[in-house]
Amino acid sequence: MNRTARLYALVEELRAAAPRPLTVAALAARFEISTRTVQRDLQTLMETGVPVRTTPGRGGGWSISPEMTLPPIHFTAEEASALTAALAAVGAATPYAGAARTAAQKIAASMTGPASTAARELAARIVMRPTRTDSGIRTAVEQALTHNVALRLSYTDASGRETDRVVEPAGLLTAEGRWYLIAWCRTRRAGRGFRLDRITAATPTDEQAQPHNLTDLLLGSTATDAIRPTALASLAPQSPQAFGVPGLERGGGP
Repeated sequence: MNRTARLYALVEELRAAAPRPLTVAALAARFEISTRTVQRDLQTLMETGVPVRTTPGRGGGWSISPEMTLPPIHFTAEEASALTAALAAVGAATPYAGAARTAAQKIAASMTGPASTAARELAARIVMRPTRTDSGIRTAVEQALTHNVALRLSYTDASGRETDRVVEPAGLLTAEGRWYLIAWCRTRRAGRGFRLDRITAATPTDEQAQPHNLTDLLLGSTATDAIRPTALASLAPQSPQAFGVPGLERGGGP
């Protein structure tokens, strides 16, 4: 069993025993590896965000938080191949690209035989062109959305003008190969869409963001210039003129 497959199996073993903890010795015996290897694998899981934890003392051991993970899902070979291909197409600049990469690894590790080979070969034939979005900026956007906190950012609009502002993230929009952060801008006191590749710096704050309706912000945001208004028709029963954002893409607006 390779390490990726073992990490996946280790999570499943902890999930099956939850909430009862398992000792390192028991896990080492189960997978026929050394206790040192188990310790290293558990540390890797923690560093990648898997909700495993250790309880010291007699009767303690390692466990996983059941509410933080999904139960086992059984995919057909075609479904697994489709998911593997889709996740392989996620570029480095795509929000949550890291999670997509580990998800693809888990799917691949759970497959065996011809299905596994077919999925891996399909993924290998998918190539993504690199983008300019900095991984640190992408991570900051992810954290702000996940923890619902305000985000301090520097942004360069389509005319080359750079501004600094604090925004309250509401969601993400993808259109024509680009990603936009849809947010309430405290400076403009209005909804705005910020192209991720035009954000030059981003830092989550410790300020809680106020709840905002994503649909309302999106319909009023200059990010709607990035796509045809008709593509947003399903969000609200409004005519194209109701968006109030004529012209070509502004990528976030002033």
